[in-house]
Amino acid sequence: MAKALPDNIVETERLIIRPFNENDVEAIFKMNSTLEMLTYIPQEPLTDISQAKDVFVDFIQAEYDSRGFARFAVYHKQDDKVIGFCGPKYLPEFDKVELGYRYFPEYWGKGIGTEAAQAVIDILKPMFEIDQVIALILHGNVGSEAVAKRVGMSVLEQGEYQGHKVHVYQKVL
Repeated sequence: MAKALPDNIVETERLIIRPFNENDVEAIFKMNSTLEMLTYIPQEPLTDISQAKDVFVDFIQAEYDSRGFARFAVYHKQDDKVIGFCGPKYLPEFDKVELGYRYFPEYWGKGIGTEAAQAVIDILKPMFEIDQVIALILHGNVGSEAVAKRVGMSVLEQGEYQGHKVHVYQKVL
């Protein structure tokens, strides 16, 4: 079993990046049911809050317990709420750890994605012994590609994930 995660993974000027908890189920639901947020995400939107509870228990908490890491909640200090996620996830299809991120549309274009991604990248090796990350970005998702480039990731290859063409970015830590 993985070691227990700290209450906060990392903190920046505007953000606290921390493990998701049961109090975040509503935010998880909104992240997975807001159509604008799912434009470049190959999944169907959630339609009921109980589905978000299942995502938390069956995927996020299960990965915390088995791997010691998973997507982390990004909490905006000034607005006093979870505004998205940023964090690692092991992808067996690639046998690599992916850095994924997603934010509510009202936070796009404010540097939040880069701020959170850089903070997470900085702690992956010392905290989780992760020495390389990839990012799978669906073609056309220029915002996510810009974040990947700003944190020093470069295109490794073109690939496919869940039936969609993706740019596979990578960074050695």
